[in-house]
Amino acid sequence: MKLAHLAIAICVPILWGLGFTLTKAGLGTIPPMFLMGMRYSIAALVLIWFVKPPKGVMTQVFWVAVISGTIPYGMVFSGLKDLYASTAILVVQLQIPFMAILGVVLLKEKMRLRQILGMVLAFVGVVLITGEPQIQENPFPIFLVVVGGAIWAFGQVQIRKIGRFVTGTQLLSWVAAFSAPQLFFASFLMEEGQFGALQSAGPQEWGVILYIGLIMTAFCYPLWYRLLAEVEVTRIAPFLLLNPLSAVVFSILILGENMTPMVLLGGTVVLSGIGVMTIQRAKPS
Repeated sequence: MKLAHLAIAICVPILWGLGFTLTKAGLGTIPPMFLMGMRYSIAALVLIWFVKPPKGVMTQVFWVAVISGTIPYGMVFSGLKDLYASTAILVVQLQIPFMAILGVVLLKEKMRLRQILGMVLAFVGVVLITGEPQIQENPFPIFLVVVGGAIWAFGQVQIRKIGRFVTGTQLLSWVAAFSAPQLFFASFLMEEGQFGALQSAGPQEWGVILYIGLIMTAFCYPLWYRLLAEVEVTRIAPFLLLNPLSAVVFSILILGENMTPMVLLGGTVVLSGIGVMTIQRAKPS
C-alpha cells in the first residue's frame, strides 16, 4: 500500500469516528433522517459545481446512493438516536465482515479460515452486546444498526465495481445529490418536528451539521471512494477498526458516556474478531 493510501486509511476512519459522536449529540434535537438529509445537501452543494456527471454510469450511481447512503444511514442513525454512540459504533462494525463476505461472493476475493473464525467472533460479540438489559428492553435500534451496516457493506462493494469509471469527488457529489432528497422525503413521511428543530438550533447544532456535511462527508468520502477503487477491500478493512476505537474515545470524552461491563466485553470480542479476520501478518522479507 502506498504512503498516500496509508494516510487516507488512517485519517478517514478517525474523522468518521468523531463525526459519529457529534451526530449523536445532534440527534438530541434534530430527527435522524432529516439530519442525514442536511448532511448530504451540504456536501452536494459544496461539491457538485466542480464535477461533471459521470457518463455511462449515472444509473449505477443512483442505486449506489440508495444502498450506500439513503437506506443504511437512515437506518443506522435512526438506531443511534436510541443507543449510546459507543454501543452503536461497536455493533455497526459488523459491516466489516459483511463487506468481506460480499467481497468474496461478488468480487471473487479470497477468504481464509482465520478470517472465517474472526467473523464468527465478531457476531458472537454483537450477541453479547444485545444481552445488555437496556438493549433487551428495546432491541429494535440494534436491529436497525445491524441491517443498515449490512446494506452499507453491499454499497461499498458496488462502489468498487464502478470506481474505475468515476472520480471519488464525482461519486460522492452525485451520491449526495441523489440521497438528500430521498432522505428528506423519508423524513417527512416518518418523522416530525424538523422545522422546529432548525428554528431552535444553536451554534452547537449547526457546528454538528457543518462537520458531518463538510468534513465527514464532502472531505472524507471522496478519499474513501478513491481508496476503494485503487486498493483491495480486504486490505482496507483493518483500518476501519480505527473508526469504532476513536468513536468510543470521543463518546466518553465529549458525551460523557460510560460503557457497561457487558458492552465492554461484547465490544472487545467484536473488535478482536474483526482484527483476527482482517489484519494480515507481514510476510517475512
